[in-house]
Amino acid sequence: MKTRFLSLDILRGITLAGMILVNNAGNWQFTYAPLLHAEWNGFTPTDLVFPSFLFMVGVAMRFSFKTFNYQLTPAVRNKILKRTLYLFLINYFIFYFPFTHFSFETLRFLNVLPRIALSFCAVSFLTLKVPSKRLTWINAGILFSFWAILYFFGDAGLWMDISSNAVRKLDLFLFGESHLYHGNVVNGIAIAFDPEGLLSTLPAISTCLFGYQVSLFLENQAKENKSALLSLLGWGAVLIVVALIWDQVFPINKKLWTSSFVLLCAGIDFILIGLLNWWMETKERHFGNTFFLVFGTNSILAYGISEVIAIQLGNYQIQDMSASEWLYWHLFEPIFGKYNGSLAYAIAFVLVCWSICWVFWKKKIFLKV
Repeated sequence: MKTRFLSLDILRGITLAGMILVNNAGNWQFTYAPLLHAEWNGFTPTDLVFPSFLFMVGVAMRFSFKTFNYQLTPAVRNKILKRTLYLFLINYFIFYFPFTHFSFETLRFLNVLPRIALSFCAVSFLTLKVPSKRLTWINAGILFSFWAILYFFGDAGLWMDISSNAVRKLDLFLFGESHLYHGNVVNGIAIAFDPEGLLSTLPAISTCLFGYQVSLFLENQAKENKSALLSLLGWGAVLIVVALIWDQVFPINKKLWTSSFVLLCAGIDFILIGLLNWWMETKERHFGNTFFLVFGTNSILAYGISEVIAIQLGNYQIQDMSASEWLYWHLFEPIFGKYNGSLAYAIAFVLVCWSICWVFWKKKIFLKV
């Protein structure tokens, strides 16, 4: 039996490439709508990227713990806690390097990597201590509990509002306004609200747990030499339908990571992993493998490189504008136009990151945390 599926690394690579693409438009004012996040309630293809990456974290966990026979020994416990800590530290290094303007008073505690770290930690202990047959019930409990928490602890009648939801309230209480994300604008005013808030990490754990369960299912199907395609397509469709029904009373919302959002993304990922697994493991088709493997086998490095480059381009000034703005207006926009130029910049950014990661891949250097 295989100890790892190639399709899993490929899907992670696709997800990473998508994440870099949507995070680095040449000009946000001239970005095609599908490459933007939904402003609040609703869903765009871009909203699928981060949950898919988190889903793949859960998928990979099943394979990584096989070495330890799925036992929570002191060594495994320490490994989990160290990886959680390292992801936090890598996050702060990425976003505050070279620390010339660092201030603890405005340090954003939570972000993409901290959310991955907390989800990884929680799902690790959960799956190593709880029998697999109980995981579905626990997952359902998480999703219903989060719905109840938002409803009862948000402002009455406004529990889904950006300024009065329970996620924001808890973050303000624990961290204070200066430590939250300020990129959300309501009525022309930037509001402190973190889309990677502490409370909304609870349903993010569910997303990661769905990935682990899919990996467990693929493993069992491989043992019995059965195809997983039809089952994953069927369950994916069921999850999508349930999400759309739940959306009527608990809206799909990426920034709150609502339970309906979790089910919608999980359903789509079930279908994607089912199709890729069938195409690559069953049909043994390997078109375009190398491109996505470069990202998929070194995902933390790829993400870190992309963020460091983007931040430094944003900080470096050329002719009273950032280097990224200068490149857009003086290179991409004159050649491709406003919207296509913004997209061309994003594609070029992906290719630059890929080229750097390719060097590491070629030398078999992988960032393991």
